[in-house]
Amino acid sequence: MTNSSAASVVEQALSIAARSGDDLLAIVGPTATGKTALAVALAERLGGEVVSADSVQIYRAFDVGSGKPDAVELARAPHHLVGTLDPLDRADAALWAADAARAIAEIRGRGRVPIVCGGTFLWVKALLFGLAAAPPGNDAIRDRHRAIAERDGRPSLHAALGAVDPPTAARLHPNDFVRVSRALEVHELTGKPMSEWQREHAFGTIRHPARVLALACPPAVLTERITLRARRWLAAGWADEVRGLIDAGYGEARAMASVGYAQVRASLANRIAPADLEAAIVRATRVFARRQRTWLQRADVTWLGP
Repeated sequence: MTNSSAASVVEQALSIAARSGDDLLAIVGPTATGKTALAVALAERLGGEVVSADSVQIYRAFDVGSGKPDAVELARAPHHLVGTLDPLDRADAALWAADAARAIAEIRGRGRVPIVCGGTFLWVKALLFGLAAAPPGNDAIRDRHRAIAERDGRPSLHAALGAVDPPTAARLHPNDFVRVSRALEVHELTGKPMSEWQREHAFGTIRHPARVLALACPPAVLTERITLRARRWLAAGWADEVRGLIDAGYGEARAMASVGYAQVRASLANRIAPADLEAAIVRATRVFARRQRTWLQRADVTWLGP
């Protein structure tokens, strides 16, 4: 994004903010579109603070490949819910939404403007509308699912979910262990599919009135940004960070399965050749960005862009 187009997006967002009254501002959009830069610019202009909605940035030690705000960005705008959890801690939409709601109340209590920013859109939806009243997690069931995945592969769990909850299985990737396990867990505990819980809830009750802004970016431009970012992060020591995390006992951390980290780990295990690593990260990130864009096209968001 050029300086002029970035300035135009900031002005578009400021114009919307001026008409939004007390509505919460939330900045979403596909990865690598410049969400953090926009949030920081708005925070400077509005007297705001940023609440991160990112399921990797929330973990300590996952730094290089998560796009955490750097020292300059942190100096320009305070950030919340970045690096607050140990890598083995559990993070989900309900827990994050509760923490985010507290942060938003504290920010407003100081007379400042909260700005939610991140690409984990389910978390943002949980904050704005709440979640279906499904039962809490069960560690014994999750441990059993993890053992099955390790023995038979993650697609085996996905196939089991397809047998009891086809709609949920259809929208989840076979390798998305956390969400597949959760959907199976809900069915085991209640006898009712996750899709039915969500259909009954339907995200129909607004908890936090908000203006949700999404950053648009032409596919070719986004591919270039993703490529340059992957190259920059690899040059900054991404592989060394992942090796250190594995050595520290965090090889099975949830964030290690995220886009980019999964490919770096596979390279360290000799499943991806070093010469092919950048291209593998770019391919996986482009697929992830398409899924984010498809999801957001079904949501009530205002798209910003040139």
